[in-house]
Amino acid sequence: MHIELPEKRYYGIGEIAKAFDVNASLIRFWDKEFDILKPKKNAKGNRMFTPEDIKNLQLIYHLVKERGFTLEGAKTHLKEGQKKTLDKFEIIRKLETIRTQLTNIKNQL
Repeated sequence: MHIELPEKRYYGIGEIAKAFDVNASLIRFWDKEFDILKPKKNAKGNRMFTPEDIKNLQLIYHLVKERGFTLEGAKTHLKEGQKKTLDKFEIIRKLETIRTQLTNIKNQL
């Protein structure tokens, strides 16, 4: 899953939920469950997610929704090999972007 969000310092939970095509309640739930998510809260108490949080949400989404991990399994996977997992995830995402670009170029020929 490739997430399209404009580059900003902070993202509201509504725009994140829309980008991931999930309910905001799921994002709030994951925020409570996963220590790697550290959104700031504004004066109203609304969560404001950083680009780093977005990367971690993509990783959580990948593990839970795409690979079928349980929440506990995803937590364990992240704790045991967070850097290694994140590196592999980044490589996969970059390769998917390159594939999409190459397909677009091929279609334009």
